Amino acid sequence: MKNVKAELIEMLNQALRLEHAARIQYLAHAEQISGINSEAIIARLRELASDEAKHEEKFRTLIANYLDGTPCMEMAQTHPGENVNSILTINLRDEKTAIDFYKIIYKKVIENKNEFPYEFETLEHEIRHIILDEQEHVTELKNLID
Repeated sequence: MKNVKAELIEMLNQALRLEHAARIQYLAHAEQISGINSEAIIARLRELASDEAKHEEKFRTLIANYLDGTPCMEMAQTHPGENVNSILTINLRDEKTAIDFYKIIYKKVIENKNEFPYEFETLEHEIRHIILDEQEHVTELKNLID
């Protein structure tokens, strides 16, 4: 049976894969958009990609510096889009999937806080703030779709 630390490292590496894929996906999708009013959407997708890069960095730091693990270098599956609406819908779905998974990680950290006497607050804080960022992304994407 795996210990909690090993499970968290594995889960955070999966989160890192999701963030890496999201960043690449946002950047690729930004290049596909054209037409009237496209500049604002392109700028927003690039900004979201930048946010995902910051999340990647946070997950790497948590894995390596707080849990003594090795950050992965792989990326989760990306999802192509055909047009602006499908691109926004795909990214909205992926953000919700990430939030659901990050909440599972957050719960594991909370439930095992005694296992991390010198790391807990940082783990809790960083994961919670990434969830908050992703929830903001959901709201922004929903507003772009409406």
